[in-house]
Amino acid sequence: MEILLVIDMLNDFIKEDGALYCGPASQKMVPFVRDKIAQFRTKGAPVLFVADSHEPDDKEFDMFPPHCVKGTKGAKVLAGLMEEGDRLIHKKRYSAFYGTQLEDILDSLRKGKDLTVHVVGVCTNICVLYTVEELRNRDIRTVVYREGVASFDEAAHEFALTQMESVLGAELV
Repeated sequence: MEILLVIDMLNDFIKEDGALYCGPASQKMVPFVRDKIAQFRTKGAPVLFVADSHEPDDKEFDMFPPHCVKGTKGAKVLAGLMEEGDRLIHKKRYSAFYGTQLEDILDSLRKGKDLTVHVVGVCTNICVLYTVEELRNRDIRTVVYREGVASFDEAAHEFALTQMESVLGAELV
């Protein structure tokens, strides 16, 4: 079973006027992400979207500017990516597993079969890294697309890619 996990492709991260814009690299990757989503849909494979979703007084705003506040335009998935039938999982921390139903959803899709989760999204060194870490700790084969991830910090982006491959054992393609 193969699944595409699309992490935080949200207006606040991808749009230039977003509250926590991930930089030009995030806009450059959008066509790749769009194509990858289309490939998975064509195969009939599940596409799961994960969305950062915060209350206005979230403690995360002690570190980062307020972003992806529930009910705001910035918290919405970038236009044209989601379709009916796609699942949207709201998260409030870096890992897509923390406080969400992601593990239950993956278990229900797996049904005893080998599972491969393909990952695209932002930010490479934050939500992508911590979600990949959780996938690998569950012994789930994980594929990360270099062209499909980005960060506002190029050095941290490269470090995260190295960690995902050399420490966590994710496949980078």
